[in-house]
Amino acid sequence: MQVRNLSVLIVCQLISTSGSIVMVTLGGIIGTDLATNKAFATLPLSVMVIAVAATTIPATMLMRKIGRRKSFSIASLSAVLALFVAVLALGQSSFLLYNLAVMLFGVNMAFTYQYRYAAAESVDEKYVPRAISLVLVGSIGAAFVGKELATRGQFWIDGVPYAGTMAVLAGLYLLQALLFQLMGPGRDTSETEKLQPGRSLGEIVRQPLFIVAVLGATTGFGLMTLIMTATPLSMHVNDHFSLEETASVIRAHVLGMYAPSLVTGFLIEKLGVLKLMFAGALGLLVAVIVGLQGHTLLHYWWALVLLGVSWNFLYVGGTTMLTYTYLSSERFRAQAVNEFLIFGTSATASLLAGAVIHFFGWKTLMLVPVPFLLFICTALVLVRNNRQLHSRGKTRG
Repeated sequence: MQVRNLSVLIVCQLISTSGSIVMVTLGGIIGTDLATNKAFATLPLSVMVIAVAATTIPATMLMRKIGRRKSFSIASLSAVLALFVAVLALGQSSFLLYNLAVMLFGVNMAFTYQYRYAAAESVDEKYVPRAISLVLVGSIGAAFVGKELATRGQFWIDGVPYAGTMAVLAGLYLLQALLFQLMGPGRDTSETEKLQPGRSLGEIVRQPLFIVAVLGATTGFGLMTLIMTATPLSMHVNDHFSLEETASVIRAHVLGMYAPSLVTGFLIEKLGVLKLMFAGALGLLVAVIVGLQGHTLLHYWWALVLLGVSWNFLYVGGTTMLTYTYLSSERFRAQAVNEFLIFGTSATASLLAGAVIHFFGWKTLMLVPVPFLLFICTALVLVRNNRQLHSRGKTRG
């Protein structure tokens, strides 16, 4: 059962991340083609991120009510609908309809980000870090599949640029909906947990370890979104690098985000989640220092690769730490709070990125993460002796 669930989730992660890469890559380009006022060219991307943030809590509540398998399948079908609406919007050159399509796609993405919880619930507790990181491995292939779909599908349907890309993606998401039907139930709740009454949401979120887990994932995701969203503007618009050079840096960044997942789970088992998150925060600080050194292609490349690796450590580490803070009966409430804060922060960061670059420039943007990183490092030090952390046997020393 563990192997089957993880296999399904890895393949579905590949499909979902490919879709996300396509929408992020083409969002501004299609927006420029369809919008009468070019100042709104990136509106579809903002609408998508806001939809993700707004859907996180409803998505979690739906999964609590009808289960992950059915919820994931419904979300996949919503992506199919979104992509067909996108084809219609492209055919009619309708900017409004395209924004509706991207909003629907954002609804699906809110479910996509919860695959890692399904993975954690499919394995024994001692393998949770490994399961969370392995699911993200599917995104490595997506870094190549998504790019190929975005670039090669432009002319697959005559007279309607990019409609072919959207149609092929719709087929992949339909396949995804079918794949989810192969998933089995997660691990059984222990008898001890069944007898324990669930705590109130207030009790759960006031736990120091819960706060630090959420801070780690939120800080990593928010700062990654801020810098990643601003990079194409800084590189292509301000520093006049070609689109190919800019795309190569973004692809390297995406690989930096997901390639470490091959070993992140094992590193957590070996070193402990606390040390890995601390390494993620320090790595992000190094990325900031590199980014402040100059505006050459190599400066951008190294800064974005380090940003991706650091995000992985903070995101996987934060998710793993979060699982230490709730009982099975409490998981959906705890996860809903975590997801809302992560993607609410990410939505804010994506909206601010363009303004910061436009008014203050790249160097100022690269200074924004510093106080947040110092704060999360301090928080990690403060919980180093936390009883919950050590009772799971995940830390050493």
